[in-house]
Amino acid sequence: MEKNRLEAFSDGVLAIIITIMVLELKVPHGVELKALEPIVPVFLSYALSFIYVGIYWNNHHHLFQATQRVSAGVLWANLHLLFWLSLFPFSMAWIGQNHIAPTPSAAYGFVLLMAAVAYYVLQRAIIAQQGSGSLLASALGPDWKGKLSPVIYLAAIPLAFLSPWIANGLYIFAALLWLIPDRRIERVLNRGQV
Repeated sequence: MEKNRLEAFSDGVLAIIITIMVLELKVPHGVELKALEPIVPVFLSYALSFIYVGIYWNNHHHLFQATQRVSAGVLWANLHLLFWLSLFPFSMAWIGQNHIAPTPSAAYGFVLLMAAVAYYVLQRAIIAQQGSGSLLASALGPDWKGKLSPVIYLAAIPLAFLSPWIANGLYIFAALLWLIPDRRIERVLNRGQV
């Protein structure tokens, strides 16, 4: 199967996710800066979630640039990823509206963990379809950020019950790791090998 419909559908879902997240930012009642105080936690969780959705969109884009065709397994793996990403607005709103409380912070980490696992499953499904000797398989290589991120989320989930601020700091740290562009796939594409 061609990959164009999968990419268009995924882009649409991600755009809707971002739209739903921004709708959680309610306009404050009042005209002073102090009126913004109650929405600061919601805005901070929105900003972090927006960054995460952007990271997934960027990496998803690169992943499918290096993918020639998709199989039914790839389609289902992609839907699995989109399912977990679609929970970002809920988990973002819960953590923001409850001022970074322990249970919402742990739940946010669980959603981040499951999205990371789903992305890994998607990568493996594409490699299984293209073959272990494919350029994508060689471009991904050891993927230290892809392995470190779930470990960070796994550590942060129980830490959220001790200190939600530390857990959220770890979520920010993991996002910062991914803000540095991952150029592995891009290098393979620029060499004209895909």
